[in-house]
Amino acid sequence: MIFNALEQFEIIALVNISFGFFDISISNATLFCFFSSFFILLGFQFISVKSQGFFIPTRLQVVYESLYSFVLNIVNEIIGNKGQTYFPFILALFCFLLVANLIGIVPYSFTITSHVILTFTISLIIFVGRVFIGFSEHGLKYFGLLVPSGVPIAMLPAFVIIEFLSFCMPLLALGVRLFANMMSGHILLKVIVGFCWSIITAGGLMFLVHFLPIGVLFLLLFLETAVAIIQAYIFTILSCMYIGESVSGGH
Repeated sequence: MIFNALEQFEIIALVNISFGFFDISISNATLFCFFSSFFILLGFQFISVKSQGFFIPTRLQVVYESLYSFVLNIVNEIIGNKGQTYFPFILALFCFLLVANLIGIVPYSFTITSHVILTFTISLIIFVGRVFIGFSEHGLKYFGLLVPSGVPIAMLPAFVIIEFLSFCMPLLALGVRLFANMMSGHILLKVIVGFCWSIITAGGLMFLVHFLPIGVLFLLLFLETAVAIIQAYIFTILSCMYIGESVSGGH
């Protein structure tokens, strides 16, 4: 049997739908995007104001309320009082990334955040929103973040280019960081699994040796779970920082 560590990232069309040059087929990536969103909406609907929750909170209610308070504290600490406006988006972003990352660890599932097209799209939304917020709050004065104070006139063009590149860098950094961490971790797990299976099928004394890589596999599985949670947290923190910079006016 040949193990391909990259086959787990293959996008497969489940329902083919196309109109001329446009392809809007439903794939496994689409399906798991729906699953991630559905689980989040179902959980929050369960504890929403409409349903009033439970007088004595259930375990699930405690989890969602803890997530709510956790993200709210992040928004208040980084963005400030004006962050309340953007709190629903930040909460939805964190929950979506967290659930999508954790679902990807389940065997025979699909990790949508291991595809750069999705992570880059999310970072593009944040980047465009960042620019829109900056212009809404400060108008044309928002261009001032490209002009550091105290820079000599002769060096100003070079500094403007540098500041512009640093301003656009989050567009690439946010998406690539999440994509690279999730993809590399899943590839490593797949390689270890293939190595364990090769040792088991070898037979003889090699069967006893496979317990060592299996122990390593379980350790990596716990590590990958931690990485899935941390990456959602880092993505959310950085998004709040970029939004906070736009609210405050940059420099």
